Amino acid sequence: MTKRDYRKVSDFSTEEIHHLFQLALTIKREVKERRFVPRLADKNLAMIFEKPSLRTRCTFELAMRQAGGNGLYLGPSEVGLGKRESVYDIAKNLERWFDLVMIRTFAQKNVDDLAVHASIPVINALSDAEHPCQAMADFLTVLEKRGSFDGFKLAYVGDGNNICHSLITLTAQLGCEIRVATPDGYQPKEATLVEARTIAAKTGATILITTNPVEAVEGVDAVYTDVWASMGQEAEAAERRKYFLPFQVNAELMRAANPGAFVMHDLPAHRGEEITDEIIDSPQSIVFDQAENRLHAQKAILVYLDELR
Repeated sequence: MTKRDYRKVSDFSTEEIHHLFQLALTIKREVKERRFVPRLADKNLAMIFEKPSLRTRCTFELAMRQAGGNGLYLGPSEVGLGKRESVYDIAKNLERWFDLVMIRTFAQKNVDDLAVHASIPVINALSDAEHPCQAMADFLTVLEKRGSFDGFKLAYVGDGNNICHSLITLTAQLGCEIRVATPDGYQPKEATLVEARTIAAKTGATILITTNPVEAVEGVDAVYTDVWASMGQEAEAAERRKYFLPFQVNAELMRAANPGAFVMHDLPAHRGEEITDEIIDSPQSIVFDQAENRLHAQKAILVYLDELR
């Protein structure tokens, strides 16, 4: 079969996403029972990192090890995408040694170029455009907690960044409702909204973009936030804070949501900025469940892409 990549959320169909959720839940049960099924026996994953990470490195390495394979970390000094060596040459080397490759990078073009030139599956472990593996883990967590996505309403409050893009698209594919509240000028990219609304027209999903956080949060089942300045935007942090302060997820804002609404964050969190300690440490918070499920969602993605080769 022709190899598949996971460069962005929409690379998988709705049917495939549901299959991956069930596979991830099966894999999670196996891990909890200390049954490490060798679904990726003797397979090798190249892990390219241009950005540092706690969750991405730990979960991909553990996923491969628990499935009987190996993950090899390749940092900026070893690879130097497009600087020390062209993406084409890197792809052609990696495909001779590895079975799969994941990349955590800045430019989405690096992900796309690697996928074009490599004959092995390429997984986007984060780019400036999308964070698809995180979104899969997020909705896997929601499925665990609720049992289904029927009537699920999600509010995203903060910067219209990579995780926001992935959440919008995945919500559309699952036929749910998402409301995104950002300061004016920090909305998600129009191309993402066009794609998501095209999908939503088929699935019955609802997408609302607003600059009013209360409007977004009112009556929802989960409230999601992220850092106000992502990696590579550190120089903008002080300026952004002026605009984002009214978008902090705190007790006052959460009162507009449904009672018991989940609190979500992809981590790392800047406590006291986009979210308060009171909220992220509350019984409603499922942020560490999300982090745990990175391991299981990503293992399902790895297994599925390897099976399709």
